[in-house]
Amino acid sequence: MELKKVSPSQPAIKWALIALVTSIIITYAFQFLNADPNSAVKYIGFIPLVVFLFLTQKEYRDLLGGYMTFGEGFLSGFLFAVFLGILSAIFTYLYYAILSPEMIDKTLAASQAKMAEQNLSQDQIDKAMEISKKYFSVIATVAVLFSTAIFGVIIALIGAAIFKKERSKFDVADTADQTPEPTV
Repeated sequence: MELKKVSPSQPAIKWALIALVTSIIITYAFQFLNADPNSAVKYIGFIPLVVFLFLTQKEYRDLLGGYMTFGEGFLSGFLFAVFLGILSAIFTYLYYAILSPEMIDKTLAASQAKMAEQNLSQDQIDKAMEISKKYFSVIATVAVLFSTAIFGVIIALIGAAIFKKERSKFDVADTADQTPEPTV
């Protein structure tokens, strides 16, 4: 009997959707609490990526019968990162372009204050603000897509090393569905 191969896409999509909902809740919580968009608290948004990527890899290993190679673990984590990156990029664009465009002004004001602290000339600040305001939604969308993919690859490698559990040569695949051969 041939073992059924399980697709890593199923747990990756499931956990990517859950991570997206969690990230949306965190985004609106930060907006509601009026948190500074450029503070270190923004890195809390990476926690769902790490947690749910590990859960993707663990679920995939469980679906494979408790055994998973490093490559299979990496693939499931990578797919999760790709799905989450695409979904997060779509949400980011919608968030800044349609749902909460006032957050662009808040983020740019914080960036402008930071540039002023770095002793940039007013001309340099104005030019940077003009470009940023014009392309903010697109830049943010691309940044989310690539940062999620890059960070996801790193975490997927770590998770694959953690959750890897290969069969030994002496382990036998589950053959409970097969009828035993009669003995003489």
